[in-house]
Amino acid sequence: MKKADIVEMFRRLRELNPHPKTELEYTTPFELLSAVALSAQATDVGVNKATRKLFPVANTAQKILDLGLDKLKTYISTIGLYNNKAKNLIAMSQILVDRYDGEVPTTREALEELPGVGRKTANVVLNTAFGQPTIAVDTHIFRVANRTGLAPGADVRKVEDKLEKVIPKEFIQDAHHWLILHGRYVCKARKPECPNCAIIDLCAYKQKTKPA
Repeated sequence: MKKADIVEMFRRLRELNPHPKTELEYTTPFELLSAVALSAQATDVGVNKATRKLFPVANTAQKILDLGLDKLKTYISTIGLYNNKAKNLIAMSQILVDRYDGEVPTTREALEELPGVGRKTANVVLNTAFGQPTIAVDTHIFRVANRTGLAPGADVRKVEDKLEKVIPKEFIQDAHHWLILHGRYVCKARKPECPNCAIIDLCAYKQKTKPA
């Protein structure tokens, strides 16, 4: 995609949604970190249903530890892979208490050392909680980046690196959210809603859907 088209693409996405944000519900960096970790292979809607009950009871690392593994599982049992996620959340909370006084660290390296936290989760927390210009490439962003021609790549890391290079600085902070939301609601996996797409004329996808 040409530089001028990239600028126009994000200008339009910003116009449609000037202040994009994650659909995960949170009020603190720890809540966000926990919610993102729980959202792996799960929907934001499903995670929110669970955390609406969990966070009023335990929304800090120490409170998660006080809750304990068995009780924690009862709160997140509706989320896929909840047994493993509960173990990771307990282990993560223990490290946060032991090393960081219960606070969420603000570097990717420290975040990625936490159980259940990979690069994507770290990038979400750095961007959304701490305002750093990172891009967490999930399935939606990977699809949009490849379909549109914005940043084609064979794997998520290559797409992430390309996106960081091609997205203008004025858009980089919110680009993560714009691309996720576009992939979730417009550029869908099975049947993209191309007739309703604000960037259809800029997109390189050859198999565009036609109006019904």
